Amino acid sequence: MAFINFRFSMLVTLPLLAAVHSSSAFIPNANSPAATSKKAWGVTKTTLSEAVGDDDNFDDVPLVRLLGLGRMQRKLRKFKRNASQGSQTSLPMVETSTETATKNVSRLIIAGAPASGKGTQCEMIKEKYGVVHLSTGDMLRAAVADKTDVGILAKEYMDAGKLVPDEVIIGVVKDRLAQKDCIENGWLLDGFPRTPAQAAALSEAGISADCFLFLNVPDEVLVERVVGRRTDPETGKIYHMTFSPPEDEEIMARLEQRSDDTEEKVKVRLEQFHANVDAVKGSYTDIIVEINGTDKPENVALAVEKAISSKISA
Repeated sequence: MAFINFRFSMLVTLPLLAAVHSSSAFIPNANSPAATSKKAWGVTKTTLSEAVGDDDNFDDVPLVRLLGLGRMQRKLRKFKRNASQGSQTSLPMVETSTETATKNVSRLIIAGAPASGKGTQCEMIKEKYGVVHLSTGDMLRAAVADKTDVGILAKEYMDAGKLVPDEVIIGVVKDRLAQKDCIENGWLLDGFPRTPAQAAALSEAGISADCFLFLNVPDEVLVERVVGRRTDPETGKIYHMTFSPPEDEEIMARLEQRSDDTEEKVKVRLEQFHANVDAVKGSYTDIIVEINGTDKPENVALAVEKAISSKISA
């Protein structure tokens, strides 16, 4: 009789157990062999105790959803898993429709050291060719504001005061270049890619340019340009003590110099720039055009226009 009662109780209890939420039904006891095994619930790289540790390292752990983590953490882990599996997974090819492919749009990259005159030329290129002017900072801020997947990831790093990793930046760039205005009007990448890894990632993502413009200015000229810069704190206008000083003495008296516009800091920035730019240029040997950036802005603009025309027509 005891045996029959036991079987009856099991028949009643089992359906109730089946209704228990998966997040509690599948979490083993912390002291059980399943909880400490490297193969618990299919986990082969991380134990359960490691998965819920202080560092929240849930890479490759399929218990994320069972443990009820927030949407942000799931996206972070998913993105890292995709990135670790290779660029073909995390960076799908950018597709171009037949209609837009036949349009005569320009896809341009411009590079130059600090104070090489890149900003001035970008404005002229944008006006001349109608392309979408894109800088890394602008794209990151837009992605964060739009709360895209990569924007959320970028914000996580920025809020923590950390550098945004290449794979996240590439994701931001790829998403932006796939938007309608860039496809229909063309684009101008300003100061990106900055490293060989970023250039390689762009290529792997199917993103190619028509022309790579490099503004070549000697370091001694760049140092002079930067050290002489001053900013009006009231208007935000930038002057130069040698080339374009203000005529108003009141404005002159209130001008300020940026803390990083000293000769010592400029030289450090130039060293960092040169350390990467040669390798980046090597990724675009077939489309690069070096332009003398020491000339007057209008003459540099003519050289830029000639360079773009030669590469697009080719």
